[in-house]
Amino acid sequence: MANPISIPNVAALAELVGRELGTTDWIEISQEQIDAFAEATGDRQWIHCDVERAQRESPFKSTIAHGYLTVALTPVLLPRLLLINDCETVINTGIEKLRLSTPVLSGSRIRMSASIKHARKVPRGGIRATISIRFEVEGSEKPACHGDVTYVYFP
Repeated sequence: MANPISIPNVAALAELVGRELGTTDWIEISQEQIDAFAEATGDRQWIHCDVERAQRESPFKSTIAHGYLTVALTPVLLPRLLLINDCETVINTGIEKLRLSTPVLSGSRIRMSASIKHARKVPRGGIRATISIRFEVEGSEKPACHGDVTYVYFP
């Protein structure tokens, strides 16, 4: 895995506006992860959890990950691209323009790329950053999902 971009503090986020942060290594999405997400959210729809039925009836011939499972990997994968030193607190404040374009089949591999779209100062020395994210599925031409996440970073 490539080293993340490391910045000295929250204020330095503003210097990264318009910059690509890179792409993570591939990670596999297992049926165990899908089942755990289903259990945590209560979304146990057969297309996610019933392997035999999905092989018979799904147009994908496999179970698929929940779209929100893919999105939920953002806080796991983003630190692999960007390390903010002297950052005490990070608050997720939303997602805009989220699109789920391609299913993520159980056992497939995905990776995330990101870029800083906007950054502005907020009270108490914080920065509100909008980060464009994109999840690719290995072997697919279309992204699994893409959108803009917003975080507020505080020193």
